[in-house]
Amino acid sequence: MSATATRTEGILEAPIVPTILRFAAPGLLLVVFQSSVSISDTHFVGRLGTEPLAGLALVFPLLMLLQMMSAGAMGGGVSSAIARALGGGHGHMARALAVHATVIALAMGTAFTLLLLTAGPSIYVLLGGRGAALEAALAYSNIIFAGSALVWLGNTFASVLRGAGNMLIPAVSLSGAALLHIPLSASLTLGLGPFPKLGITGAAIAYITASGFAALLNLAYLLLPHSSLRPRRADFRLERRLFMEILRVGLLSMASSFQTVLTAVLLTGFVGRFGTAALAGYGVGVRLELLQVPLVFAIGQAMVSLVGTHIGAGRNERAKRIALTGSVMSAGICLMIGMTVAIAPGAWVGLFSGDPEVLGASATYLRIVGPFYAFLGVGVALYFASQGAGRVLMPMLAGSVRLVMVIAGGFALVAAGAPLAAMFALVAMAMAVYGTLSGWWVLRSDWSTK
Repeated sequence: MSATATRTEGILEAPIVPTILRFAAPGLLLVVFQSSVSISDTHFVGRLGTEPLAGLALVFPLLMLLQMMSAGAMGGGVSSAIARALGGGHGHMARALAVHATVIALAMGTAFTLLLLTAGPSIYVLLGGRGAALEAALAYSNIIFAGSALVWLGNTFASVLRGAGNMLIPAVSLSGAALLHIPLSASLTLGLGPFPKLGITGAAIAYITASGFAALLNLAYLLLPHSSLRPRRADFRLERRLFMEILRVGLLSMASSFQTVLTAVLLTGFVGRFGTAALAGYGVGVRLELLQVPLVFAIGQAMVSLVGTHIGAGRNERAKRIALTGSVMSAGICLMIGMTVAIAPGAWVGLFSGDPEVLGASATYLRIVGPFYAFLGVGVALYFASQGAGRVLMPMLAGSVRLVMVIAGGFALVAAGAPLAAMFALVAMAMAVYGTLSGWWVLRSDWSTK
């Protein structure tokens, strides 16, 4: 029996909770490093003033879109396809899928670059960007999205490895990139030591440099002689059916990620009507919400691999038990974070700004929305589990309901002249509906293969 087959057999027979924890542990460690990147960049840029901080808030949802689409959405499609291939004993197909995933990553990275370099200024204006805040947003955005392909390649290679059940190497490579990013960002943003003070542009340069570093490390591991996913000559023949094996999950997942970020973008636009300080404060508050996506991502990616392997092997009921168990674990983590910041919002907000208006807006957001983070954890975790099962339509529709609530409710609140707190209450209500619908669908769904 091959090493890959032995690993697959072990996954199918191991206890559920310890296996989820074992698969998620490297990802949870990675979250610490990647969250440190986001927190440190916000801290460094915050030292430049309120306008650069507001500019960072304008770009942040689109940066999260780049990360979510490349790692969680299309990346989930890649991991799911490879896990199902290996679960069914098709190692040759898994290698070919890795090649097709690379082609998709290059195409998507190029598309992101063209779109954001041309449409970025208009998007930031629509979100309320003006004056110095808009200039800061463009200075950061133009560099970040010029290097989109590096982000896509790094996350795609990591997803290929995760699909084969290898959670450690992606975590090590991306953690190493984070360790490179933080000191480089500090040096280039603030002009430490021999480095020039580039302001918010320095944070963008550090981000792209670190992304390229991670892509090289993951690729190097995939190409090692002992790697079971190292492509052979025959694997480079491109086939429509293999593209579709990835895209049938990846494209719907991208739509779901787009809805998640569009929700944040629209809310950014609504909050921008309350002024620059409110926008900066909301950006600090919502950053914690969006940072929970990569936190749940650690458990979610474990479930993509585990559920996908079980579906490929025909173990459908056990796959659903894995999904429900992982969602409970994710909800518990998010609830703990939410209740902590709701009780003591200053512990988070004070890291980024001393402006009383910024502090007030962020504290209001966290007190209202924080207790509802558990619903976010359930929804995101079941979204990843559904990727593993190859059935992401209903989780996407749950996100659609959330988006519609935000659009309709947001415009209604703005028209009524409602206070900022009412906008944040809408966020909490939509989050609760999203998590509830996702859980209801998985409980009633049939994951048997047709």
